[in-house]
Amino acid sequence: MDLPAISDQLSPVPQAFPDCCLGISTTLIAHLASRLPTHPAYTVSVGCGSGLLEALIAHRHPDVPVKGIEVASSINRYIAEEDMDVVGGTWDLHSSAPQAGAWMFVYPREPKLVAKYIATYGSEAVEAILWLGPRADWADYEPCFRSSPFSDLSLPDEVGLMPFEMLAVMKRPRA
Repeated sequence: MDLPAISDQLSPVPQAFPDCCLGISTTLIAHLASRLPTHPAYTVSVGCGSGLLEALIAHRHPDVPVKGIEVASSINRYIAEEDMDVVGGTWDLHSSAPQAGAWMFVYPREPKLVAKYIATYGSEAVEAILWLGPRADWADYEPCFRSSPFSDLSLPDEVGLMPFEMLAVMKRPRA
């Protein structure tokens, strides 16, 4: 199915798609777009998988560019080739991350990778990190942010996710 057809299927109620581990809704897409930087800034989605979520954000909100990073380009099915980058493995960082205005981690596999991005590139231009995943996993990831430059934490409700999923938004504290 092509992206416009998938976009037309979206509703305010989150639904599962075979190409994305996250439940997707129009509410979620709009909420994420409202929190992500607009052009010329961009967001890097680390471990974007098929790229469905990222492509839906860009499709519905063309002023919100999202670039994907994955371990193999063959996994990507939806992100434009020019907006897709590949790393050497699940442990590897991509050099475009420090120039991004925000990072997204959707169902990340390993807290160590999130911590490594923050330790390596957290003092750069990045203003916000969005973490999306199962509520049950948050306890494993929250320590990555606790003593980082991104300690201003919000856990918004009613953002169009499945009941067992959550969004955490970390920003640099305002001076």
